[in-house]
Amino acid sequence: MNLTERITIKPDICHGKPTIRGLRYPVEMILELLSSGMTPDEILADYEDLEREDIFAALAFATRLTQIKRVELAAV
Repeated sequence: MNLTERITIKPDICHGKPTIRGLRYPVEMILELLSSGMTPDEILADYEDLEREDIFAALAFATRLTQIKRVELAAV
C-alpha cells in the first residue's frame, strides 16, 4: 500500500496533522475509533466518505510511527 495516496499532511488541513486523503479526518481519530472498540464496518457506516483502505492506511501509518528507533529533542 502506498501510504502517500491515503495519508496526507497539509498545513491548511487540521493544522497539519496527518489526515485521510486530504479530508478532515485525522488519522488519530480513526485510531481512536478503532481503539474504542468500533469495527471497520461501523466506522464506514458512520463516515460514508471513508473507504476500507483508509482504515488500513491509518493502521499502517501508526505501525510505521512505532518503528522509529530514536527521537531527538531539540535543545530549548
